[in-house]
Amino acid sequence: MELKAGVFVSSESTDDWEMDTEVGGEVHVLCDADGVHAGLSRILQTPEQPISFKSEKRETIIILEGSVRIEIAGGATLDLKQGDMASLPKGAETLWRVTAPFKEMWVLA
Repeated sequence: MELKAGVFVSSESTDDWEMDTEVGGEVHVLCDADGVHAGLSRILQTPEQPISFKSEKRETIIILEGSVRIEIAGGATLDLKQGDMASLPKGAETLWRVTAPFKEMWVLA
């Protein structure tokens, strides 16, 4: 929610979720302003197939619940769990193997 021009506030326990086929689950967008896109994603059931994702901006994440293995094409494999943070470069081609329930906070900038 935008309280005042450029000031956005929400909660990790929000009930305001939208389906997003790109992430294979639901998202809650905190803000989309000044070249920054930030919010939460959650996946309630472990997907049968890995989720393919290529970010148009640098992506920084913190895992709030569950775990994920992120395979970066031509690069590292990250095994992340609750409390872990990572930052991936713009254009990174990734495969996400999520263990649900899963929730992350993300910033694309």
